[in-house]
Amino acid sequence: MHWGTPSWLQLLAVVAILGALHVPLGNYMARVYTSESHWRVERFIYRMAGVDPDHGQRWTWYVASVLAFSAVSVLGLLALLVIQTHLPQPWGHKGMTPLLALNTAVSFVTNTSWQNYAGESTLGHVGLAAGLGVQAFASAAVGMAVAVALSRGIARRETAELGNFWVDLVRGTIRILLPIAVVVAIVLTALGVVESFGAARSPITLTHGSQTLPTGPVASWEPIKLMSGDGGGAFNANSAHPYENPTALSNVIEIVVMLLIPASLVRSYGIMVGDRRQGWALLAVVVVLFGLGTAAVGMSESIPHNTVAAAVGASAEGTEVRFGVPGSALFGQAATATADGAANSSYDSFASLGGGVLMANMMLGEVSPGGAGSGLYGLVIIALLAVFLGGLMIGRTPEYLGKRLGSREMKLVSLTVLTAPCAVLMGVAIAIAVPAGAKSMGNSGAHGLSEVLYAFTSCVAGNGSAFAGFSGNTPGFNLALALAMLVGRYLPMIFVLALAASFAAQRTRAINPGTLGTHTVSFVGLIIGTVLIVVGLEYLPALALGPIAEGVS
Repeated sequence: MHWGTPSWLQLLAVVAILGALHVPLGNYMARVYTSESHWRVERFIYRMAGVDPDHGQRWTWYVASVLAFSAVSVLGLLALLVIQTHLPQPWGHKGMTPLLALNTAVSFVTNTSWQNYAGESTLGHVGLAAGLGVQAFASAAVGMAVAVALSRGIARRETAELGNFWVDLVRGTIRILLPIAVVVAIVLTALGVVESFGAARSPITLTHGSQTLPTGPVASWEPIKLMSGDGGGAFNANSAHPYENPTALSNVIEIVVMLLIPASLVRSYGIMVGDRRQGWALLAVVVVLFGLGTAAVGMSESIPHNTVAAAVGASAEGTEVRFGVPGSALFGQAATATADGAANSSYDSFASLGGGVLMANMMLGEVSPGGAGSGLYGLVIIALLAVFLGGLMIGRTPEYLGKRLGSREMKLVSLTVLTAPCAVLMGVAIAIAVPAGAKSMGNSGAHGLSEVLYAFTSCVAGNGSAFAGFSGNTPGFNLALALAMLVGRYLPMIFVLALAASFAAQRTRAINPGTLGTHTVSFVGLIIGTVLIVVGLEYLPALALGPIAEGVS
């Protein structure tokens, strides 16, 4: 159970697989989004949708397309979830109220996967496969499309067009997400993840009792749940359930799948902006931040904090014995450093400082490496802020890849950076000030505050994981958290696309010896310092009252 050789073997396996895959996948994704040809199936989809795939869009139309598609997706998923409650089991369950259905629809369309319900007793096969499954693909493709639009905006010059949202959406789904999901589904099925559209089974146990074993289309759901950043569990135990994550090997595979798209998109970015060194620089930021988080959560979970933990050698409460503390800590780090939010253990049972690290991962803006698409544009936004600070230090007008950072650009960067902390801190303040908020806390004191802080941080950051002691299935929290998810998802997208348009309209300036280098080791350090300082200024008081106070008490 200690943080020793087994943990390093798992970490090395994850690093080795990602190192082997991220370069070819990143190159492939760059080709997907820059190709001028359309597949036959794509042309058929465009004709059915009435879309001209060769017509570029201004940023306002790109934003309108994103919001219109998302609004229709919310309404469609809401209708399906309400209808599925009228279907017989296993196709539907009766346990989803309209408010819970609304919260769930918003959750999966915004790529958050916040679940105020137990999967096996609330959601039927239709809701999982046709509802959440479809939106897992779509929401990931939307985030990737916005990241690609920002990359185009930086690369292009003197144009008003950022590409076509519908083309980016279809290509991301058809050419990237679907093929990878099929391959991973086959691998997980071979490792023991279940796949069935039948009803639950009730075998007779050795003691002549009866046990209900739920089933479902889990192997086909698991890859997109992990790869897209949705992270929602087919079962309440999520990836701690043996039907979702049966072995230590499947645990490593699931960690890799969570990190694969965000890490590879950083490579794609360097290719799309015409300077692969930029991709390597951002990847170095990701590696350092992920490594720091992994070390912090690992040490926090391995150091005994009480008599029971000292007896077993680590903080094993809430940990699945198939993975132990190392496998659980690494999975939790990957799930919160990305926007996935899956869980193979109880994050509420993590040591206070370990839980604080998981929160901090999300507070970073999930840039280590973040979600599918959202992680990339979050990284670029922080890099632009670092460029601005670096420009102030050397007394030059800040520029990034030949594009000037003027007052308009920095206002958009600032609005993007401030959206999440404003939404989180305002939400927490209101929640703990009303009586209903206190009733939803499973614990009092610092840990109770941590539960509410984690909930709003998770929803605004598009993560979806939770401290399970918090009970969010109330009318007030279903609405409040749905609003937090919408604000955290779409306001930054609007600002990012406006920023992309501002860059695209500029003429590229010549790079000279006085220009701040944005691919150097010193600039990587500047980005990391900017991330830590900005997040510290935004969240340190809240963290001091929550996990830090609990940890030092």
